[in-house]
Amino acid sequence: AAETINAFQETVKEFALISQGEIALGDGVKGYEVEFSWLSGNTPAMAKILYVMRGTQVIDITAMSRTSLFESNRDVIDKIMGSLRLEEPQPFGIPRSQALTLYDIGPQTLDPGVSRESTSHRYIAQIFSGLVAFDKDLNLVPDIAERWTVENGGTTYTFYLRQGARFHDGREVTALDFKYSWERAAKPETGSQTAKDYLGDIVGVSEVVEGRATEISGLRIIDSRTLQVSIDAPKAYFLSKLTYPVAFAVDRANVESGGDWWRRPNGTGPFKLREWQQDELLTLERSPQYYGQPVKLGYVVYRLFGGVPIRMYETGEIDVAEVSTNDTRRVTDETNPLSKDLHTVPQLSVYYVAINTTRPPFDDALVRRAFAMAVDKDKLIRLVQQGALPRADGFLPPGLPGHDPDFLGLPFDPEAAVKLISQSQYGDASGLPPITFTTSGRGGELSDFVGALVQEWRQNLGVEVVVRQLEPETYFYLIKEEKDEMFDTGWIADYPDPQNFLDVLFHSDSKANDSSYSNPEFDALLERARTEQDEDTRMKMYQQAEGMLIHDGVMIPLWFGKDYLLVNPRVRDYVRTPQGTPLLKQVTLQVP
Repeated sequence: AAETINAFQETVKEFALISQGEIALGDGVKGYEVEFSWLSGNTPAMAKILYVMRGTQVIDITAMSRTSLFESNRDVIDKIMGSLRLEEPQPFGIPRSQALTLYDIGPQTLDPGVSRESTSHRYIAQIFSGLVAFDKDLNLVPDIAERWTVENGGTTYTFYLRQGARFHDGREVTALDFKYSWERAAKPETGSQTAKDYLGDIVGVSEVVEGRATEISGLRIIDSRTLQVSIDAPKAYFLSKLTYPVAFAVDRANVESGGDWWRRPNGTGPFKLREWQQDELLTLERSPQYYGQPVKLGYVVYRLFGGVPIRMYETGEIDVAEVSTNDTRRVTDETNPLSKDLHTVPQLSVYYVAINTTRPPFDDALVRRAFAMAVDKDKLIRLVQQGALPRADGFLPPGLPGHDPDFLGLPFDPEAAVKLISQSQYGDASGLPPITFTTSGRGGELSDFVGALVQEWRQNLGVEVVVRQLEPETYFYLIKEEKDEMFDTGWIADYPDPQNFLDVLFHSDSKANDSSYSNPEFDALLERARTEQDEDTRMKMYQQAEGMLIHDGVMIPLWFGKDYLLVNPRVRDYVRTPQGTPLLKQVTLQVP
């Protein structure tokens, strides 16, 4: 109000303040009213402005006209302005008090059988579910299976499905649904890039993946609520693999309804899909059929590409915001009001440069090590990540079993790196074939850290690296076929076991081995670790395997993950696990 008065005083003739002060509107709403007059040309004019605040929003109503008209209509003007009521906002037709509103870019797919990136997984975990799950502390807990037994030396699992577990359409989930879901995921025509790695321990899965069988021989239906699973050897991490989306139950009738069935998913999770407008909006609503603890949150609204998350958070458009690297210093400053809403969550993740070990010059381990030793990670993290993330010397992140805090990795040593290239089959930098770095992006605008990496190799090795971009939305689905000599990528734990990092990503027989790394000694070590029953011995095996990877220069680990989140105080029990998965079914909203 003061700003308005000052602005008018400075720009009009014969300004006169008639009145100002707080007024009461209906429903207990308070407003602030200003009335004044001035000379508009040679005509006397009057105005009344009513201000009402709601959170960070300011609503104003202005009535303005020549004085004679204003005075003759004062009763009507007062009635109109006094009739203002503040109703609960209902963006997208959903009461704001019942909806957790988030920013996101949206999933690539809602098909659990083919999804392989964390963005899609976040949605799939709300809509679908499996036999077992992780709680907020990554403890394995029952889900659709209320219990299970393990026999035959750890190779036979019998799962007993809970009574009352239903799909969203009300049909009860049966053991046959899991048999169908797993066999469907394993069949070549489904195109899953994850079935072999996450279901491959089950006897008979490999035969289906390779097209030599249509049924998984290691699955046995005891009755409608009892499923027996045989695996090829006792493995401590087998149950954890069943928390991955490819092991979730899908409804056969839903799948067979059409190729885009997953845009109308009939899942079993705590939420069901309500609406999906590509690149604009995705909403979930509570499923009344959910078999677990009652879900208190009515809706989840995802504003897809809705703006800059931290700004949307500040204006109250979203309830939770991931803080970008550029804003971490601002939100960690205790003098900034946003710091009171800040939550930090260490991630079981690593970001790294992957090297295509089959393409020259990286078919030579000396060249691979040279490129790793030419990167100043501390400088990179300080300048590009604002010092917000911990440096990665190894590949297994802190908090993951098997992580070695004393692991040193390859040092930053440009002189030694140049010497390694001189000792390689290529002689020196001038003898290296062209090198292309594949990354995600559009329009030729490089991310800061890719530009910094290219500069490091140019400055420290005298090597020019060309950058090629792929569409960000499909990057992780295309990289296997589209990769060049190097590419940037990241990995976040699907389950808290080093097997998920080392075996899944680098065993020569793994479909997720995008580096095409093949080392018989390394493979043999991983294969022994799979069935090692002594946990300490198994962890030492994985630490040995990690050392082999780093020494062989198969990848350049850069930093480990850490989430910086702003959470509105009205949001209670919002938890994001170290896997990066939000447990939305336990969230409650405090209604003003």
